Amino acid sequence: MADQIAIVTGASRGIGFAIAQRFVAQGARVAITGRDADALEAAVKELGGPEVALGVAGKGDDPAHRAAVVDAVRERFGPVTTLINNIGINPAYGPLASLDLNAARKMAEVNLIGTLGWIQEALRGGLADTGGSVVNISSVSGVRPAPGIAFYGTTKAALIHLTEELAVELAPKIRVNAVAPAVVKTRFASALYEGREAEVAATYPLKRLGNTDDVAGTVAFLCSPDAAWITGQTIVIDGGLTLTGAVQ
Repeated sequence: MADQIAIVTGASRGIGFAIAQRFVAQGARVAITGRDADALEAAVKELGGPEVALGVAGKGDDPAHRAAVVDAVRERFGPVTTLINNIGINPAYGPLASLDLNAARKMAEVNLIGTLGWIQEALRGGLADTGGSVVNISSVSGVRPAPGIAFYGTTKAALIHLTEELAVELAPKIRVNAVAPAVVKTRFASALYEGREAEVAATYPLKRLGNTDDVAGTVAFLCSPDAAWITGQTIVIDGGLTLTGAVQ
């Protein structure tokens, strides 16, 4: 990946940081985003410093932040070749019938519209000229019903369809794919397994929860020449969970 210049959103920790680590290890230069400037500074240092990594703090649904990230990448490293959309929020738990509609709007704004905004900015930032690839981080809740996190899943299902539409629209120069993880051991997903990890893992055919490297490896593959004839696809990363009909 030595010729790749990547933006990884939501990457101060968790899945996004693991993806950035994998990219840097394979020779790419990366820009990472997140809301916590101190966490980003520490992450950049761990990635290898300013020669290979750049951190820009801000909110993923803020158009000015997205533009600032792309401008900073072009100034530091050059045109964008790769975009990993890892931003996602889930501020509500419970049935759709009583869902706070303001929470629903915020999820749609960040998880779906924000993702499209990042793609539009990346195109402005060189992706349209360099070609390359986009990977959107969806969820198994976007491919199967997920009681309790249903609207989050709805936004992730829409993200899968957005991936397919963009794959057609941006071909043949740009490839657009998605991954749909089940429960991965991160702070974001901790409420789904904390205090009962063995019980939750027992429901997976592979008998363990995911880790961030499971996702990072798949994303790196989709951005590599080995995936040159793959576009518009969603790879489910779930330890076999959806084969049982479950999602969490």
